[in-house]
Amino acid sequence: MNIFTRYIAPGLLIASVLSGWAGVAFAQTSQRTETAGKELTAGQLTGVSRLLQEYVDKGRIAGGVVQIHQDGRPVLTTAVGWRDKEAKDPMRNDTLFRIASQTKALTSVAILMLMEEGKLTLSAPLSKYLPGWSSTTVAVEKPGGGYDVVPAHRPITLHDLLTHTSGVSYGNGPAVKVWRDAGFLGWYWGDRRETIASAVSRMPRLPMAGQPGEQWIYGYSTDILGVVVEKVSGQTLQAFLTERLIRPLALKDTFFYVPANKANRLAVVYSETAEGRIRRAPDPGEWRDGNYVGQGEYIDGAHQAYSGGAGLLSTAADYSRFLEMIRRGGELDGKRYLRQQTVKQMVSNQIEGVPYPPGMGFGLGFNIRTDAAKAGDPGETGEFAWSGIYHSLYWVDPHNRMTVVYMVQLLPAEHIDDWARLRSVIYQALK
Repeated sequence: MNIFTRYIAPGLLIASVLSGWAGVAFAQTSQRTETAGKELTAGQLTGVSRLLQEYVDKGRIAGGVVQIHQDGRPVLTTAVGWRDKEAKDPMRNDTLFRIASQTKALTSVAILMLMEEGKLTLSAPLSKYLPGWSSTTVAVEKPGGGYDVVPAHRPITLHDLLTHTSGVSYGNGPAVKVWRDAGFLGWYWGDRRETIASAVSRMPRLPMAGQPGEQWIYGYSTDILGVVVEKVSGQTLQAFLTERLIRPLALKDTFFYVPANKANRLAVVYSETAEGRIRRAPDPGEWRDGNYVGQGEYIDGAHQAYSGGAGLLSTAADYSRFLEMIRRGGELDGKRYLRQQTVKQMVSNQIEGVPYPPGMGFGLGFNIRTDAAKAGDPGETGEFAWSGIYHSLYWVDPHNRMTVVYMVQLLPAEHIDDWARLRSVIYQALK
């Protein structure tokens, strides 16, 4: 499997996403048809546990959890290795993981819910909801070094933010020093003693990394959308997500900070060494080469910032239920969260004409496979997917009515090929 790796600052790996995912179709029912893909059974998936155990035995990961659904039913749930290797505490199906950028899909759904209620429109300028964004600038590199600051050609829209074409990076770009001096570099918010809204209000004074609509630039776009949710709904992002998604979907283990009575279920973060093996990441963490590496302050931190772009923790079971709702066109267990037409828009390529790797596109919150042949790797046109900086991964294959969630905690994870091999094992099992 090809892996599209996006570096947004020197040494800062912000997202590794599977190449070529995009959605133009989804399962509206669980009924199998002649064109509804192939079947999957637990007996065919024994290679998944063996694969994870191989990485554990070789010291490449401490442990992981994989959950696979087809037609909405769990076909495989396997937990391998250690939640805490040093304590000899085994990985379990209910282990909690920092899902980081997998948070973006929930925040995107929140925005679409508000759109359906007529409380916002995706084509509207961001400044309609956050007036401080009425005028922005862009840093443009000069051939001889340095950069010029020019006005943005047009306002940033909510659609730009959903598709990461807003020009807002994670602090990298020509004006990286200015962003760093202002306190912005990277995705981590757990240690901040200010709200996301307060931090986002300072961003418009800084030059962006690109013009709106012209490039795909990964960054704070979804964190900004989280502030829009708060402004429009009158609730904190935590309260909105809990009331509208987490509680109704029965996601019993999904939250921004770990409750004290569940702290012993949080997986330990490990890091790759130069030799390709793992070591326990520091507690709570440290900045290294422009990236935050460590356990993070998800238990005893400031608990003031609800990051819509990278803040949630969850389990494989919870996240699978959320994805199943999207796969089913916005409905689960008889309750509708989004209209089918809205989900079709969400899982369709939205960045036509914006440079992107072959066979790939981007929807409203995640990566899209637009052409299976051009993208390579096992898979189907119509898949949508994303990952988290801690190396967790998900993908949804509407053609085969399949949802896959892989939870692991490895940062950095720059030289491991488990994603590629996991996809191969699963697709070889489809009959």
